[in-house]
Amino acid sequence: MDQFGLSVNEERTSLPDGNYYRPGNTRIFFVKVALGETDIEVLIPQDHLSGIGRFLERRGPGLHHLCYASDDPREDARLLREKGLEQIMEGGGDIGPESAPFFHPKSALGILTEIVRDRRLPPPEPSS
Repeated sequence: MDQFGLSVNEERTSLPDGNYYRPGNTRIFFVKVALGETDIEVLIPQDHLSGIGRFLERRGPGLHHLCYASDDPREDARLLREKGLEQIMEGGGDIGPESAPFFHPKSALGILTEIVRDRRLPPPEPSS
C-alpha cells in the first residue's frame, strides 16, 4: 500500500455471519483506506474451485475487480449504461437479484466493475 501512498488501518469489520460468503466459498474482510470513508473488500477463496479461486489459479494474486457501494445500484447501473459502460450481468448473491450489476472491463478502463447496495444502509422497502 505504501506504493500508492495509502496507510492500512488494522481494524477490520466483517459481514454478518462471520464474514463467510457461502456461494463463493470465500472469506470477506474490509480494510479501511487512509482517513476517508473508503474500504477495500478483500475476498479470500477457501478453495480453487470458486470463481475467484479459479481466477487466482490462472493469473496469480492481484486485482480481480472494483466494487462500488451505492444507495441505488439499479439507478447507478442505468447511469453507467447511459455513459457507455457495457453491463454484462446482474448477480443474485446475498443482496438481491438486481443489486449487483457488473460492467465489462473493456468499457470500464480495463477493470471489471461491480455495483452493490451499500451494506451500511437499512434494507430497501419491499416492492409492492
